[in-house]
Amino acid sequence: MNLALDIGNTRRKIGLFNGSRLLERIVVTDWKTQHLLDYCNQAGVRRVIVSTVTTPDESLNTVLAQYFDLLELTHETPLPFTNRYSTPRTLGKDRLAAVAGAQTLMPGQHTLVVDCGTCIKYEVLTAAGEYLGGNISPGAQMRSKAMHAFTARLPEVDINIPADFIGQSTITALQNGAFRGAALEIEGFVGLFQKQFSPLNIILTGGDAVFFQAIISISNVTFEPNLTLYGLNNILIFNR
Repeated sequence: MNLALDIGNTRRKIGLFNGSRLLERIVVTDWKTQHLLDYCNQAGVRRVIVSTVTTPDESLNTVLAQYFDLLELTHETPLPFTNRYSTPRTLGKDRLAAVAGAQTLMPGQHTLVVDCGTCIKYEVLTAAGEYLGGNISPGAQMRSKAMHAFTARLPEVDINIPADFIGQSTITALQNGAFRGAALEIEGFVGLFQKQFSPLNIILTGGDAVFFQAIISISNVTFEPNLTLYGLNNILIFNR
C-alpha cells in the first residue's frame, strides 16, 4: 500500500493507494503524527510520499522514515515526465503533482490541467510526456478580495454568477468582473492551448472547480478533485 500526504496551509489531504488505484481519501485539519502512524499501520502502508507547500516538517518526516519507505517531494525528486520548466527550483510542488496526476489519468495524450484554487493555474503536458510549463492568475475569491482591499468603497462579494453579463448593481458588476471574468479567462486560455495541441484533454481540479465546471463552455473536460493525490502516487511509484 502507498500513502500520499499533501500538506497545505490549513488542510492535509491523505490518499491511500493500492498500486495506482485510490482506495480512500481523507481531508483533515488537525491530525497528530500518532494518528497518522496508526492509520498507516492499520492500512498496511509500506511507502509514503510527502508534499508540503509550507516549510517541511522535519520531525514528521523523521518519524515516518523510521517506519516506512519515505519520499519527500522536492525540486530534485526524479519525475515520471520530462520537466522543460526553465526554473525548476521555483516550481510549486502542487504544480508538479498536478502534472504527474494528468500523466496518470491521460497517458500519452496532450493534456491541460486547470487548477481552480487560490490561484488559477494552467499546466500543459504533451503526448510525448514533456511538461512545458503553464500560467498562473488570481483565483476567483482572490479577485473579489483584491477589489475590496485595494479600493475605499467596493465590497467583497459572494462567489456567484449573475443572470445577465451586464451588472445591474455594484454587487452584480463585481461578480461579473471577478467570477464571469475568471470563467472567460479560462475559456480563452484553453482556446489558445487547443490551437497548439490537438486533440487536447482538459482536467479541471481545485477547490473552485465545481463552480467553474458549471459555467464554462469547454468540451472534453474531466473533473478530478483528487488529481494531486494521483500525481503524488505516480511520483512515488516511479521512484520505487
